[in-house]
Amino acid sequence: MADSDSSIAIQDQIPHNHCWGCGTLNPRGLRIKSHVEGDEAVCTFQPSPDHMAGPTHVLYGGIIAAVVDCHTVCTAIADAYRAAGQAIGTEPHRWCVTASLKVDYLAPTPIDLPMELRARVRETHGRKRIVDCTVRSGGREVVRAEVVAVEVPASWSQAGQRSSDS
Repeated sequence: MADSDSSIAIQDQIPHNHCWGCGTLNPRGLRIKSHVEGDEAVCTFQPSPDHMAGPTHVLYGGIIAAVVDCHTVCTAIADAYRAAGQAIGTEPHRWCVTASLKVDYLAPTPIDLPMELRARVRETHGRKRIVDCTVRSGGREVVRAEVVAVEVPASWSQAGQRSSDS
């Protein structure tokens, strides 16, 4: 992934992105930002007080999973562009979707501290990329995750397409 401009977030380079977690075109979403740093993508996310779990000082696990999902899929998208010798966002557009999301919650994640996510593509098999991710908060590792992301045709992002068309 080292070919990407790390000063611009991956999400800011992906056109037509309405995703709730990472889409720049979704005003109500989380709007996470991932930056390429060498062979990793790094994201810092500050939870909002309304992202609480049952206890008000702990981040809800579903928000963690959503942030991990979007960060790792954007990592896979950046890697797909790199492997094709393209700048992120150039045509033909590259899209990846989540085929599998495995999240291991190691410790409660404080809601008042930022989370740092680091993701790396571990393996590539054709259209499939296996992405490892760690999440740290308050100086300790709180989550470990593995995502299988699959590259889909550019037409996947067009309105009216069904998931079975990919």
